[in-house]
Amino acid sequence: MRRFPTQAWLIPVALLSGCAFDAGEGFAVLEPSVAVAYTPVSGRNAGDDYQALASDFQLRMDTGTVSLGSIDLMASSGGGGSTTFDPSSPPPGYSLCHNGHCHSDSGALVDYEDIQAELGGGGSTTVTVANLPVDAELDLLAPAARDLTCEPACELGKTTLSRGRWAVTGLRMTGSVRDGRVPARFAGALPFRFTATVTGAEATPVAVLTGDLDVPSDRENDPRVALGLKLELTPALFDAVDWSAVPPGADGVVDLDDPKNAAVRAALLEKVGALSPTAEVNRGSR
Repeated sequence: MRRFPTQAWLIPVALLSGCAFDAGEGFAVLEPSVAVAYTPVSGRNAGDDYQALASDFQLRMDTGTVSLGSIDLMASSGGGGSTTFDPSSPPPGYSLCHNGHCHSDSGALVDYEDIQAELGGGGSTTVTVANLPVDAELDLLAPAARDLTCEPACELGKTTLSRGRWAVTGLRMTGSVRDGRVPARFAGALPFRFTATVTGAEATPVAVLTGDLDVPSDRENDPRVALGLKLELTPALFDAVDWSAVPPGADGVVDLDDPKNAAVRAALLEKVGALSPTAEVNRGSR
């Protein structure tokens, strides 16, 4: 089983030239990167690169990728007046409202409730500070940090990043499953495949993930922020699947893309949607 190389998460704090932090200018500059990985769970090793599942089945991942559209970096902000959000007439900065979200001018997908929170009065609201376009398919079994850019800019004003929101636009996985029980519920090892993808800028993501951040942008902290964003999938994703109830097709492959396996597919996507990305933050001076 390929393991997540430790060095993939060590993001060097590069010193950029030509950027001054004078009064009235940026309080911090982001140096963001992203990586994904399929990571074995300690204590689940079943031999031959298989991992034991809670169901006593054993799974080996042979190929796996995650496609990401973009990542929103969000912060809390004080509320203003009170306005009711109308998806048919979105406020400035938003357009194409459908399926529970709108497209922001930054390219991010923003949920109706977050837009309403921005418009509602009192308390703190969540706003998108920067959007990180990814638009790439990342290999789960060969994880490597990918440097990202920021829109509109990586230079931040005075704020605190509190949340990241990831738009997952695709998943592709293949592998094999065998039964760890005696007697076995089926003989030998069965290959499987699972694919979930969307296309087009207006398509609803396969999943929208959120992860906590704590990145202050102020005069009290070093201005250079190497932000290593991470998403890990583990064999626990497949714990609830009854592999004996999804027999192989004519080609001998357990096809989780087959409409007859819609319930299993929906359960897997629900598990994916519950994943929480993490972040490694390294700060440096100018």
